[in-house]
Amino acid sequence: MEVFINRVPVAADAGTSLAELLERRNVAAEGIAVAVDNKVVPRAEWAGCRLHEGAKITVIRAVCGG
Repeated sequence: MEVFINRVPVAADAGTSLAELLERRNVAAEGIAVAVDNKVVPRAEWAGCRLHEGAKITVIRAVCGG
C-alpha cells in the first residue's frame, strides 16, 4: 500500500503499524510528534496504530532556538 509521510509517498505493507513504519524509515522517536490524518497519535499508541492505504502522516520535529 502507499502512505504519505510529510507529503512524500512511501510504500508500506498492509497492516503496518506507525511504529514499524517510522523504524523502517529510520525516523528517531526522540523529539518528534506524529499525526495520522490530522490527528495526533500519542507515542504510547504508535505500536497499535495500524496504517491504511493513503494515510497522511505528519512528522514534526521539535527544535530549540528561534
